[in-house]
Amino acid sequence: ITVQDGKTLDTELEVVEGMSLDRGYISPYFVTNTKSQKVEAEDAFILICQKKISNLQQILPVLEHIARANRPLIIVADDVDGEALATLIINKINGKLKVCAVKAPGFGDNKTNIMHDLAVFTGGQVYNEEVGMNLEQNFDQSILGIAKKVTVSKDQTIILSGGGEPAALEERKDLINSMMQSTDSAYEKEKMSERLAKLSGGVAVIKVGGASDVEVGEKKDRVTDALNATRAAVAEGIVPGGGSALLYASKKCEALLSDSNLTEDQKTGVRIVINSIKLPAMTIVKNAGGEGAVVIHKLLGDGNTQQGYDASKDKFVNMFDAGIVDPTKVVKTALVDAASVAGLMITTEAAITDIPAPAGEGMGAGGMGGMGGMGGMGGMGF
Repeated sequence: ITVQDGKTLDTELEVVEGMSLDRGYISPYFVTNTKSQKVEAEDAFILICQKKISNLQQILPVLEHIARANRPLIIVADDVDGEALATLIINKINGKLKVCAVKAPGFGDNKTNIMHDLAVFTGGQVYNEEVGMNLEQNFDQSILGIAKKVTVSKDQTIILSGGGEPAALEERKDLINSMMQSTDSAYEKEKMSERLAKLSGGVAVIKVGGASDVEVGEKKDRVTDALNATRAAVAEGIVPGGGSALLYASKKCEALLSDSNLTEDQKTGVRIVINSIKLPAMTIVKNAGGEGAVVIHKLLGDGNTQQGYDASKDKFVNMFDAGIVDPTKVVKTALVDAASVAGLMITTEAAITDIPAPAGEGMGAGGMGGMGGMGGMGGMGF
């Protein structure tokens, strides 16, 4: 799922089935449907090329093959230019070939990985002369992928029903999953999850609309936050919201106070944690105009860990039934980060902060009149 700026007043959800590439046709001369300005091809061959195609001789055997088969060809390459692009356009305009060239999406290693994903999805191979492949001397139809339908717009390519083997697709997905587990880079994980979604056969795009750029930006931030919270919930599950999970966790921590293996200093740390994790629930009640200590005493007395306080309705409810939940990962991360900062503050000898100026001490505009005295600066000698 990705979030983009929309072009209308309303927020829209667009679900793209099949594999999508964030690149469109290289030249508008490839368009087959002038009304929608798209290239539409059915039962198409797909040539995936690692390098730039400038010389027609590089792909001539492929063009001869698709001309005999009378089927469309989609070329996904690093780039197509020069003589090769001009010849493709002329043959397309003259109706001799049904062809379209698309630039490969992504950059660096990510681009290479996407091309190999596409090869697995369509049942073809990535053509690369550096590994000894040569179409001029030895053309084999197995290098071409196939797809039931391909739609190419100026900025997107959608490939439906690729001809790849289901077993090879599952193997590729397992490989990406294992790579996601082994990397610590958030950027790489995000890119791998996008590749996994494309291979799984569906990508959803939330297009956030609004009357102004400011409104779109604000709504987009909210949608992104909700999306990240949902991803965190999928990753590690959910707990009762409104500070309830931490509140009930404080009761579990009380058992540590009677642990003979802990020193008095460690027990002091346990008490600090117990008091701290009660505060989120107390703060929510206080902000709603209630008495935090009373609400917390009632919740801890009942002992039902799914019970919580709905501040908007001023009543006790089952938090799961009411839909008031937090992702476990978010609650856990907040607690770990808070403990980390608190530990750092304890071992710090001094902290620097801004002291708010007392009200009414701001410099009045009338005082600027005294600047007229700056004329005396003329007496300064250099």
